[in-house]
Amino acid sequence: MIRFLFLLISIVQISFSQRYPIKGIVVSNNIPLEGATIIVEGTNIGTITDQYGNFSLNISKKKNTKIIISYMGYKPHEHIIVSYTKNLGFIELQKENQLNEVIISGTLKPVSKLNSPVPVEVYSKDFFIANPSPSVFESIGIINGVRPQLNCNICNTGDIHINGQEGSYTMVLIDGLPIVSGLSTVYGLTGIPQSLIEQIEIVKGPASTLYGSEAIGGLINLITKVPENTSKFSFDTFGSGWGEVNTDLGYKYNLNNNSQGIIGVNYFNYSNPIDNNNDGFTDLTLVDRISIFNKIDIKNKLSIATRFVYEDRWGGEINWNKSYRGGDDIYGESIFTNRIELFGKYTFDENLFFQFSFNNHNQNSVYGKTIFDAYQAIGFGQLIWNKNFKSNDFIIGLAYRYTHYDDDTTATYNENLMSNEAEIINLPGLFIQDEIKIGEYNSLLVGFRYDYNSIHGNIFTPRLNYKILNKKKSSTLRLSIGSGYRIARVFTEDHAALTGAREVVFLDNLNPEKSWNININYVKKIYAKQGYIINFDSSIFWTQYSNKIIPDYDTNPNQIIYDNLNGKSIIQGVSVNFNSVFNNGLKMNIGATYIDSSIIENAIEFTPYLTESFHGVWKIEKGFNESGFKIDFTGNILGKMRLPRLGILDPRDEYSPVFSITNLQLTKVINNNYEFYGGVKNILDFTPPKNSIARPFDPFDREVVFDNNGNAISSIGNPYALTFDPSYVYASNQGRRFFVGMRWKIN
Repeated sequence: MIRFLFLLISIVQISFSQRYPIKGIVVSNNIPLEGATIIVEGTNIGTITDQYGNFSLNISKKKNTKIIISYMGYKPHEHIIVSYTKNLGFIELQKENQLNEVIISGTLKPVSKLNSPVPVEVYSKDFFIANPSPSVFESIGIINGVRPQLNCNICNTGDIHINGQEGSYTMVLIDGLPIVSGLSTVYGLTGIPQSLIEQIEIVKGPASTLYGSEAIGGLINLITKVPENTSKFSFDTFGSGWGEVNTDLGYKYNLNNNSQGIIGVNYFNYSNPIDNNNDGFTDLTLVDRISIFNKIDIKNKLSIATRFVYEDRWGGEINWNKSYRGGDDIYGESIFTNRIELFGKYTFDENLFFQFSFNNHNQNSVYGKTIFDAYQAIGFGQLIWNKNFKSNDFIIGLAYRYTHYDDDTTATYNENLMSNEAEIINLPGLFIQDEIKIGEYNSLLVGFRYDYNSIHGNIFTPRLNYKILNKKKSSTLRLSIGSGYRIARVFTEDHAALTGAREVVFLDNLNPEKSWNININYVKKIYAKQGYIINFDSSIFWTQYSNKIIPDYDTNPNQIIYDNLNGKSIIQGVSVNFNSVFNNGLKMNIGATYIDSSIIENAIEFTPYLTESFHGVWKIEKGFNESGFKIDFTGNILGKMRLPRLGILDPRDEYSPVFSITNLQLTKVINNNYEFYGGVKNILDFTPPKNSIARPFDPFDREVVFDNNGNAISSIGNPYALTFDPSYVYASNQGRRFFVGMRWKIN
C-alpha cells in the first residue's frame, strides 16, 4: 500500500510540474547516431534518437536538470541544463577504448561484431562477476548453449559442451592461440586469473578452416587485457561456506616508456572433505592450485605472455590420504599437474604478423590402483598476411604444429617394440580466406584450409559465410556452412576411461572424425520509445558427423568400448537470446536452446549420452545508483540427459531429471574502487541422487561375482550385478552454500 501511494504521488508530481521541450542531435565524428538513449537522471523520462541522430523530449524546469546520453560502444555523456535552452545542438559522443566492440575469433583479424560475417558471441568480464566462480570453467555456465559438464563423480574434471556437442569438440584459445588442448583439455579453463580477462568470444559451429583440429564443434577464445588499458592494481577474493577460498591479484608495471606488462596470480584452495550424501565419498574434489600469468607489450611490436599452473587435486573415500595413493586399501583419485605456457605475437607491419605458442604439460595421476603418467609438449606457429584489394579482404596463413605425447596406456603402445613409445605428430597447414564486400551492407566470406597430418595424411576443411545487413543496421542475417575434423585421444579427453573399474577396449585404430555444419543466425535490435534497446539473437543449427568416436557403455557393462561410428551422428536445434538494458537500472539476459541429438548405426537410432534436450539460462541485474547496491540473479535449467548405466538390472534412472541451479548475489560499490559482495549459490540445493556412484562401499570389486567372460552376475550381496562405477554423472554434488567477497582496484 505504501509503495502504491509513493508511486501515485510521484505520478502527480510529474504531471503537475512545469515542463518545457528540448531537442538536440547526437553524433560521433559528425556522423549521426541512430538509437542513442537519452534519459533524464533520476526519472523514467527518456527517448531515443532517430536515423538522423535527432531527439526531443519534455523536461522539468527544475534547475540544473541532468540528462544522460548513452550508446553501445561509446562513453556515456552527461549534460547539465543550467538555464532554459530549447535547442542543445550537436552532442558529441566518444568511443570507448575497449575490446568489446572488436572481435577476432571469427575471421582472425580485428573487426566489429556488427561487420563480422561469422556469428560470434562476446561477453565482457563484467558479465561473469554476477556469479563469481573460482574458474572460467564454472563461470561460463550462464551462457546460453554453453554448458560445463563434469566427467567424473570423484575427480570432478570436466569439459565444455557447446550446443549439445561433447567437450572434446570445443577448442579453447587464449588470445587467439591454441593453448588448451590434449592433456589440458579438462584442466585448461582452470587457473586463469579472471581479473586479467577482458572478454570471452564464443563461436558455435566448426572453425577448423582457421584454427585446425579440435575446433570441430566451436571455440572459446579468452582475450586477456592489454597492459596499457589495465588498472594499476586489482584484488579479488571470496570464500564460501564449504571452505573454498579463491584469490585473484593483478598488477601493472612499466619496463620503459614503450613497454608495459601485467602480472596476475590466481590461488584456489579447497581442503574440507564433505560427504553430505553419505555415500562414503567426497562430494567435491579437494584442490590446491596456483597460477601465475605474465604479459608484456613491447613498442606495439611484440606481445609475449607466460603462464605457470600447478594443481594438486584428489577425491575419493572420505578417509583417504596420500599414504594410500595408488594402493587398493582405500579408493582415491589423485592428480598432480604441472603446466608451463608461452605464447605471443610479433607484428612486422599492418599487413603481416607472426603468432607462436608452446606448452609443456606434466601429469602424474592415480585412479584407485590405476596409474596414469603422461607428458605433452606442443609447439605452434603461424604467419598471417592480410591485405585489402578494393572489395576483397584477403587473409593467407602458414601454420605448423608439433605435438609430442607420451603416456603409459595402450594409446601409445607399440606392438612391434612391445613397449610404450612417444607419439610425435607434425602438422603443417595452409589456409586462405577472402571476404568479399557486396555493396555497402552484404558480404561473402570464402575460406579453405589444407593440413597434412604425419599420421593421418591430407585433411581439407572449407567454409562459406554470407551476411546480410539492413540499411538501418538494426537487423543482421548470417548463413554459415563449414566442415571440421578432429583427431581424438581418448585418455586425455575422457576421464571415464580411467576412473572406476571398467576395462578400456579399442576395436580398431581410431580415424579422424569429420563434420559438416549449417548455421543460420538472425540478430535484431529493437529501439523502444521508452528509451531502451532490446537485442534479439536467434540461430538454427545442424551438424552431421562421420567417423564419430563414441564410447560404448552398453555392450559390456564392465567395458568402455571405443570405435569409429559406422553410421552418422546428427545434432540439430534452435537457440534464442534476449537481452536488454532498461533506463531504471534493470538489465536482463535470457536465453534458451533446444537440442535434438541422435546417432544412427545399422538402421538403429538412439540418443547419445550426456546430451541435454534443452538448456535455459538467465542473468538479471538491478542496480540502484544512488545507494551503490546491485542485485544479480543468475541460473540455468537443464533438460533430461541419457546416462551410462551398468546393464539392464541397474536400478538407477536411465535419464537425469530436469533440474535448475540458481544463484543470488548482492554487491555494494564504494567510490568505484571497492566492491563488497555476497550471496548464495544453488539456492534450490539441487544435488544428484546418492546412488550416482555404483557400489561405493566396494570400490575394488572384491565382493563382485564374475562369470567366465568377466561379466558381473547377480548375487546375494549384489542383486543388480553392479560394479564400482563413478561415470554416472550429470551435475555437481555441491549443494547450497553462502559466499562473501571483496574487490579492490587502483587505477
